[in-house]
Amino acid sequence: MMKICVDLEKCQSHGQCAIAAPELFSFDAEGKLRWVKEPPVEQQATAEAAADACPEQAITIGT
Repeated sequence: MMKICVDLEKCQSHGQCAIAAPELFSFDAEGKLRWVKEPPVEQQATAEAAADACPEQAITIGT
């Protein structure tokens, strides 16, 4: 099982993750980041693209 972790201390809400992987990352009405914490393994490449797009390197992908 794949897991997405976001370090909210590092996250600056640039939104690059939501642009790279809108099916995994989004912002709620208050501007708080929401993400799929345990996406299907088929979305690993998309999750990695979002992690790579983060300028703060706040996203990690693990198992």
